[in-house]
Amino acid sequence: MAAPILHLRDIVYSLGGRPLLDGAEIGVAPGEKLCLVGRNGSGKSTLLRIAAGEILPDSGQCFVQPGIKVVYLPQEPDLSAFPTSYDYVAQDLEPEEDYLARSMLAELGLTGDELTTTLSGGEARRCALARALAARPDLLLLDEPTNHLDLPTITWLERELASMRSAMIVISHDRRLLETLSRAVVWLEQGITRRLDQGFARFEDWREEVLALEELAAHKLDREIAREEDWMRYGVTARRKRNVRRVAELAGLRARRKDISSQFRGALKLTVSEAQNTGKLTTMAENVTKGFGDRVVVRDLDLRVLKGDRLGIVGANGMGKTTLLRLLTGEDQPDSGRIQIGPSTALVTLDQRRASLDPNLTLSDTMTGGSGDMVQVGTEKRHVIGYMKDFLFRPEQARTPVGVLSGGERGRLALACALAQPSNLLVLDEPTNDLDLETLDLLQEMLDDYPGTVMLVSHDRDFLDRVATSVLVAQGDGHWIEYAGGYSDMLAQTGGEAPAERGTAEPAFKEKNTVKTERSSKKLTYKDKLALEKLPKEIERLETLIVSLRETLSDPALYSKNAKVFTKASEDLTQAETDLATAEEAWLLLEMKKEEIETGA
Repeated sequence: MAAPILHLRDIVYSLGGRPLLDGAEIGVAPGEKLCLVGRNGSGKSTLLRIAAGEILPDSGQCFVQPGIKVVYLPQEPDLSAFPTSYDYVAQDLEPEEDYLARSMLAELGLTGDELTTTLSGGEARRCALARALAARPDLLLLDEPTNHLDLPTITWLERELASMRSAMIVISHDRRLLETLSRAVVWLEQGITRRLDQGFARFEDWREEVLALEELAAHKLDREIAREEDWMRYGVTARRKRNVRRVAELAGLRARRKDISSQFRGALKLTVSEAQNTGKLTTMAENVTKGFGDRVVVRDLDLRVLKGDRLGIVGANGMGKTTLLRLLTGEDQPDSGRIQIGPSTALVTLDQRRASLDPNLTLSDTMTGGSGDMVQVGTEKRHVIGYMKDFLFRPEQARTPVGVLSGGERGRLALACALAQPSNLLVLDEPTNDLDLETLDLLQEMLDDYPGTVMLVSHDRDFLDRVATSVLVAQGDGHWIEYAGGYSDMLAQTGGEAPAERGTAEPAFKEKNTVKTERSSKKLTYKDKLALEKLPKEIERLETLIVSLRETLSDPALYSKNAKVFTKASEDLTQAETDLATAEEAWLLLEMKKEEIETGA
């Protein structure tokens, strides 16, 4: 293996007297692309800033190979010292490299003449990306590179990063991006790092295996502690030195148990307060048109959103997604046509800018509305400290001003405030910005269980696939088309290319007819028919195998009795579950294809 161009070792860093990093380590070889994952507040951005040389650790070794060019993309880039976007991008380039700045700005939809003081969040992010990519670094450090980017830009960035020879460390909540780019994963938790030399697609299974092994170790420690406590009660003798040693060992065992236990505490709890809703209709648009001057953002839209629907709104920035959301919720009125909203609809909105959060208020006052120490969660009153813990805030953060919270912490706070209000319609505008992967998982589970209706604007492809029952996609010139399923289902129906990327302005009815013609021409091949016969048996076999392996692993003493059997069974279970998911997906796709052919759909 090649010598690392960056190696951080035994990194210790404290924040406000609390250890944030405690022996963290990360190494990157030339051309290696790895992702850095962990909960919000675990220290990922701090570790990246140490790697970039922006801050120094309290202790530890930081090695950067001499002559290596390192470029760091912060989560919130500061462009204020530069008058135009070009000045910012070209700051580290030689005069003869001017073309690199210009071409990268053009690729990202900027001219270079934009004043940095007037850039939107998405434009500032694209400008910062242009600077990072134009510099052609040996090592690229990216902190949430897809935040505030639209889907076409994310798709372009994914291809661009995959084609680069630079080594990379990427922090991102975008699972699809991480699965495409990463060849190794560094997991930061409780101040320490663990490394997996496989891509992100394997990470979540591996993490569960690690936690399972640590839980087994915790059970073993529990038994040792019980034995030592029994000795303390009944076995103390007059041999003072031996007694002191045993007492010290017991204290050490308890400390180790506390460290292990911390891995299993602090799970985020997302619950939503529900309002009564007796009606089936949430909102309906009939022949709706909305424009600004000569520009039409919604044209002749017909749409029905019913109770329980999860509608994803997809399109490039500037296509009118937020305007459409405001129309569908009655905040804006159309130029023509009619919007009808269910009479019992109770709306709660989470906006992408977290504009409802006052940076000068404390976390506690934000949650309680400044009225004491109780939070109104639906019809129930809860103490603010308990409600804070549900969203992974520590009690000592109660008096922390909102303005000093991290982006992820502000995202969790906005969620806490929104979910406390009774609703039967959740409107989420870029809810995934700044949230860590575990919070995203729990938000998805909460939305799955939510009995009301969800409308969301998102550029997170994986989140749309997991949550949306249909996606409404911008076609250009104010036209929108609704597709059943998530983002990947939409791509399957449009030949693998997002309509917003094609820039088509065709009317909705024409697009739907085109899709129907293309799908009707499909036929089942001999290979398809054979697979349809064999896959159910394979699925049944895998399900039986999984049950058997889970029974084997349910023995809490298995690891201590035979670690090899435990490891082999764990690996076999992971592989069987992966094979089952693949087989089920293949069978489902073939069944859908068969049904389309038979019905002519």
